[in-house]
Amino acid sequence: MSGGRHHPEGRIATLFNNIEETLIAFILGAMTLVTFINVVLRYAFNSQLIWGLELTLVLFAWLVILGISYAFKVTAHLGVDAILNIVGPRARKAMTLIACAVCLAYALLLLKGAWDYWAPFAGLNATEGRWFPTGFANSRDQAWYETEQIPIPFAREWLEATFNFGEEYEKLPRFIPYSVLPFGIALMTYRIVQATLRVISGAADSIIVSHEAEDAVEEAALANKE
Repeated sequence: MSGGRHHPEGRIATLFNNIEETLIAFILGAMTLVTFINVVLRYAFNSQLIWGLELTLVLFAWLVILGISYAFKVTAHLGVDAILNIVGPRARKAMTLIACAVCLAYALLLLKGAWDYWAPFAGLNATEGRWFPTGFANSRDQAWYETEQIPIPFAREWLEATFNFGEEYEKLPRFIPYSVLPFGIALMTYRIVQATLRVISGAADSIIVSHEAEDAVEEAALANKE
């Protein structure tokens, strides 16, 4: 398998990684729990959590976006390495760094787009400029937009006073679930930078996982021998 799945980390990085992994596990567990409760309520009591489906969709979106950055951290993204395998180590490293640069440029564009989409829902200003931020525009305030069914579990008065000019929220404001866009893309950008530095330092030779089918066969063969 190209690259390594385990990389030396400092204490702060380890703490941050643990928080990230715990959050992903919590989201997956919450999705499973809400779905299970809804199934029991529907078939046993002819009832349901009316907000359960929407919450599950929101949690799934969080899981996917956070999972993208996590996959960069553990070198789990799939990729085609047919050309990389027929060139020498120096050419392989150069091509890998080009791929890193393309990924980083794309991530930065996504980060701008994510902020520009989310900011109005939080009562903040989007950036100006089509490709690169050139300042902040007076974007339309959309902080009053709410989810369809998800209730506000806590801090209702603070949310209303801070983001909605004291006006009442009936449901959870959309900027809360949408906040995964700038947060997740920023995290993904950070993970791409980490992966690039690993390639530069020689700690890894790729940012993708390859030959996972062959690796799975080898692992199965070793397990059968034990």
